[in-house]
Amino acid sequence: MQEGCRRQWCLQLLLLLLFHHSIGVMVVTAQQTPPHIIFIVADDLGWNDIGFHGSLQVQTPNIDALAYSGVILNNYYVHPICTPSRSAIMSGLHPIHTGLNHGTIGGAQPYGLPLNITTLPQHLRGLGYSAHHVGKWHLGFYKKEFTPTYRGFESHLGYWSGRVDYYDHTADEADERWGYDFRRNMDVAHDAYGEYATDIFTREAVEKINSHNSSTPLFLYLAHLAVHSANLYAPLQAPEETVKKFNYIQDEDRRIFAGMLSKLDDSVGEVMQALDQKGMLDNSIIIFTTDNGGPAAGFNSNAASNWPLRGVKATLWEGGVRGAGFVWSPIITQSPGVVSDKLMCIDDWLPSLYAAAGGNTSSLPPMDGVNMWPTISSGAASARTQLLHNIDPVFNGTALRMGDWKLLNNGSAYEVHWDRWFGPSSRNCSPPECLELPELVTNIRQSPAGIIILERDADALNNLEHSRQQAMVNCSTTPSVPRFFCRSSHHCLFHIPTDPCELTDLSSEHPDIVLQMLKLLNEYKKSAVPIANQPDDPRADPKYWDYNWNNWLDYPPPAGVNFTEDTSDRHKKGEAPYKKLFDFFKPRTGKPVCD
Repeated sequence: MQEGCRRQWCLQLLLLLLFHHSIGVMVVTAQQTPPHIIFIVADDLGWNDIGFHGSLQVQTPNIDALAYSGVILNNYYVHPICTPSRSAIMSGLHPIHTGLNHGTIGGAQPYGLPLNITTLPQHLRGLGYSAHHVGKWHLGFYKKEFTPTYRGFESHLGYWSGRVDYYDHTADEADERWGYDFRRNMDVAHDAYGEYATDIFTREAVEKINSHNSSTPLFLYLAHLAVHSANLYAPLQAPEETVKKFNYIQDEDRRIFAGMLSKLDDSVGEVMQALDQKGMLDNSIIIFTTDNGGPAAGFNSNAASNWPLRGVKATLWEGGVRGAGFVWSPIITQSPGVVSDKLMCIDDWLPSLYAAAGGNTSSLPPMDGVNMWPTISSGAASARTQLLHNIDPVFNGTALRMGDWKLLNNGSAYEVHWDRWFGPSSRNCSPPECLELPELVTNIRQSPAGIIILERDADALNNLEHSRQQAMVNCSTTPSVPRFFCRSSHHCLFHIPTDPCELTDLSSEHPDIVLQMLKLLNEYKKSAVPIANQPDDPRADPKYWDYNWNNWLDYPPPAGVNFTEDTSDRHKKGEAPYKKLFDFFKPRTGKPVCD
């Protein structure tokens, strides 16, 4: 009898211990659930277009609220144009190692991000993530295998090409090839016609959050059209009621641009609200980045500002490659509003987010990106000490960083006009052309994102003005005409921490550093693969596909198309169709804006 009691007691004790152990496992598991990752890409956003870099002209209160309570990446670099940057996000590889380092993928050009590359969403799905893409792709679509739902995303709503009209969603490409480009997965989404693109993408992102099973980690890649220009016949587009909010901006193009940016900022606020209402926000990481510098002063028919940085989009000057970006997350242990001066580039997102998701980065294939998550989350020293901006074998443009030094040659493939500094500066202006700082601060605190942030931490925005000062780039007065252009065979050398505006060429004073960096550049050149660019394929013309841009090589060739010309080697010689790229980027005005 006593023996039976002892056995029963031991069994009860064992069950009790197992129960408490299981509760402990459940708690640990809950604490270790991988974070939701919301990756927001603004298209063609300039350094000086957002408030947290010092602009007083355009209000971006939701973006600023997140930046001022997160980690501002102030020494962060992107690639000079769309396709290379997006390929780096998806692959963790520099574009010289994917063949995407020259130009962007045109709608009729049959190439894309190589299929042997495992993409960011594919890596994250291996860790249990659900992955969805909303917005711009621009990594190839001539065959279905190159499109988003074949590259790791479970769903996609958006467009495959480089830009579309904000309302009719058509893409007008070279040689008068024009067609509708809006997809829901692989199907043409005709129902989207007529609605403002930013609103469509915002609604879809919110719906993906609302319908998500929050016990599963979410990767949401929200790649906006804004603030990229649309087709040339109507490049800048925003709802009239939004543009009216900026009537104090005298320049019409800049005023419409402000409306486009304001809608983008509203989108960030709505995504923040959705995460909060779904109960996902406390375990989320929000990344915000531009894909390249801003197209200013009519470049690309747009009106961005990189002031006071030199150059524009598609150049290797700081204005083309220094990116506006930040990370916000409750799981970051650094104090709110940290302005990080740690060197980082867009290639680093894949290993960094893989690590943040709990993955072991040693299991990743070799890549150029490095794990920056310890730097972002806790302020650890940067694992990056150098970076390559680009090597373009067609334009013969090169630039790289080694520590604090930057070496640059042929920074722009365009006329020297774009090697200048373009405003508006939007800092020293006063009402009515700009807003007062106290008003901007109030708007930040009262924005949807600001309200949510302050509900969680009433002190999160206390250092706002201090962070703003730290994040601003300040330079001496820039000349109206540069003293040098770094063209032909001359390589310019800049010390970026003391000369972020690239005013002083130090190559003659430090020939040893130039030599050292040229050796490093040569090593990069040895590792580069041939560019993947292909000439336009006339079979891609939307007129053959009911005026829709299509994955045309998955279908029999349309009747009556003459495709006998052998153009397979044309891209290697830098011949057509690259002239089309220059035509598209021609300025509408010949004068720089330097106020």
